[in-house]
Amino acid sequence: MSATARIKEAALAAALFTASALPAYAHVEMGATSSFEAGFTHPLLGLDHVTAMIAVGLWAALKGGKAIWVWPATFVGVMLAGGALGMLHVPVPLVEPGILASVVALGILVALAVNLPVPAGVAVIGLFALLHGHAHGSEVPENAAGLEYMAGFALATLLLHGIGIAAGCGVGLKLRNVAQAAGAACAAIGVGLAFGVI
Repeated sequence: MSATARIKEAALAAALFTASALPAYAHVEMGATSSFEAGFTHPLLGLDHVTAMIAVGLWAALKGGKAIWVWPATFVGVMLAGGALGMLHVPVPLVEPGILASVVALGILVALAVNLPVPAGVAVIGLFALLHGHAHGSEVPENAAGLEYMAGFALATLLLHGIGIAAGCGVGLKLRNVAQAAGAACAAIGVGLAFGVI
């Protein structure tokens, strides 16, 4: 491997590590769900959300083709539907464990570069998106402020997907192992969150 390739690999690994090393705040405080800005910043401060969203983008980039736009679009769309269910207080079982499982599972899918058909990936991503959306929708008011919050949340989620896609496409096939290493790190973070060591 050339020196330039090693520098690119190290820089990408550092960027992904930095992006995923933000403090985790799984729930927002009362009164903090009343603006677009609050919705936009919240997912950027949650380690579970940051790592899972970047992993969705990485996995889509590794798959390539229409998965690059279908999988992130699916996540955001289903997340908003889950948010609506949460705002309406419609119960969904196992939301919190499911969110932690999503971090681990998405990390493993990236780490192993699992090549599922696009519709199967939609099903996996959709399930996790429903849980992420419900958790946050249950914390927002059923009014315009809540809708503004969810719009901000959706935009931030798309940006995190974009970071994952850009990173995955940026490394290309030559440095595919860097993207897979980032997936392994995501899975490890999920395990750490599940056991309360992170």
